[in-house]
Amino acid sequence: MSDPLTSSALGSSTQGPFRLERHGPLAELVLSRPARHNAFDADLMLGLLDCLDDLAHLHGHDLAERPHALLLRAEGKHFCAGADLNWMRNLAHADFEHNREDARVLARLMQTLDELPFPTVALVQGAAYGGALGLICACDLVLASDDARFCLSEVSLGLVPAVISPYVVRTMGMRQARRYMLSAEPFDAITACRLNVAHQLCKPDQLLAEGRAQALRLCRNGPEAMKETKRLLAAIEAHPSRLHEEKTVETIARVRVGLEAQEGMQAFFDKRPPAWRPRFKDET
Repeated sequence: MSDPLTSSALGSSTQGPFRLERHGPLAELVLSRPARHNAFDADLMLGLLDCLDDLAHLHGHDLAERPHALLLRAEGKHFCAGADLNWMRNLAHADFEHNREDARVLARLMQTLDELPFPTVALVQGAAYGGALGLICACDLVLASDDARFCLSEVSLGLVPAVISPYVVRTMGMRQARRYMLSAEPFDAITACRLNVAHQLCKPDQLLAEGRAQALRLCRNGPEAMKETKRLLAAIEAHPSRLHEEKTVETIARVRVGLEAQEGMQAFFDKRPPAWRPRFKDET
């Protein structure tokens, strides 16, 4: 499929490790730190949150100025490796209040993405680990490359998928969330579709073109009708993210400064098993 937007971009802006592009009624938010697998830290979270807030406020402006849909994608081999572990390791040595405020930024980012007044489309290639699943599950439509792989990896590092949990549970259901959050096992793109994490699979070289085509299809719909539809669905769902936000923020802020999380992240950097992991007879 040919790319429908190669000659219609109206401009772009760069904000650190991501950039915002405008293609007529379509906005594209592009994670652009491929050398670090698009892992996020405090600066990236705050930048994304400010950008999404700006886009949400544009919805009250003239119809020609405001986006009708958002495409979330990433440059490089991987969509997002989740949280930057160097940043997480530093947070493990910060106090509880600092960790709680940091976690609250992530909670606001997820909620803002989830509640944007226009539809959102995520394109996923390569690895989507940890917090990346929160971004994906907060989007309305997800296209995944055939080679994409997913993992709720937090417990393998002694952490908890706390802030993202309402969005992941809503997407895959409690039964499947229990399995994948507790096992930290990776799953492929086909399984992601079965779990409702992704809606559609694409060949790697067709992902961007197909994603843009889907986003443009959304742009043909009534923007107010789509806004009201999202509002209706959120009301039906009774906003679980808001009901659980304080619990998720408190949980990750407390766990992240604990000894187990510090050991898990240190073991990752040391390229060794964490102290809690047992050795089995078949291991060398």
